[in-house]
Amino acid sequence: MALEETLQGWTGPSSATEQERQDRTERMVREAIAAHPGFKDCSLLIYTKGSYPNNTNVVTDSDVDVAVQCRDVVYWGEHTTGAHPASSIYAGLWTPEKLRSELVAALRTKFPSQVDTTGSTAIRIDSSTARVEADVVPCFDYRYYFSANSWRDGARTFRTNGKTLENYPDQHLEQGRAKNTSTNGYFKQAVRILKRTENAMVEAKYHREVASYLLECLVYNCPNTVLLESTWVETIRGVLFHIWDRLEGTEPTNESGLRWLEVNECKWLFQSNQSWSREDARDFAKAAWNYLGFAK
Repeated sequence: MALEETLQGWTGPSSATEQERQDRTERMVREAIAAHPGFKDCSLLIYTKGSYPNNTNVVTDSDVDVAVQCRDVVYWGEHTTGAHPASSIYAGLWTPEKLRSELVAALRTKFPSQVDTTGSTAIRIDSSTARVEADVVPCFDYRYYFSANSWRDGARTFRTNGKTLENYPDQHLEQGRAKNTSTNGYFKQAVRILKRTENAMVEAKYHREVASYLLECLVYNCPNTVLLESTWVETIRGVLFHIWDRLEGTEPTNESGLRWLEVNECKWLFQSNQSWSREDARDFAKAAWNYLGFAK
């Protein structure tokens, strides 16, 4: 099969059957939370995040990420000292430990013997014939202040290892959709191609696993002109070259150094608390370049 035909075949999302299993998984998680008496007086926002709502999922990566966000507490950060207005310390019931423990109890009632709590961030629910694997993440409202009258809203997760993680799911959806629109839908198709390429390389023991979100962010940082090439061969060739070429060297220390952003455009893509580096991205680009035969 010619490479162009292979890449074209890799542009599609998961199948309709897999979509049904994903939808059922999300619904069952919501049912588990709604039925749990421990959440009776807790204000919760439940939503999916990651490749499932962003429509960049592929057949072999069809798990569902579900955020369970407590709205009774608002954690905050500030761009400069004093940007956050004075406020009292929360003294209510909903601590990170309380939220996680109630969520575990709710899920274990709904999914007996299928809940894995060993991860530091997500609570894992095993898949079955009727549903896909799910990662359920307890989190809280988070607000990052630029000044007393200017901020952006997101979510903060408290990991069991003592670390915290801030995410911006609304901004992720908005920016990803805008990029997809401005590239005539090719952005998300190119992301799926890179994910399928990574899956194929891992299966062939050609390269190690790479986080799917990193791949989405790498494509996001490619110019629209690259994603608007006339063939998928030229598009993916351009994407991989852009990653390899622009990420050479060390990470800049300031914004003027043209640092790459996550899709949400709220966080730097490469920073000390990430599980990946510029070198990892370039290593993937080189491996994919060779695996797809562009070096010939």
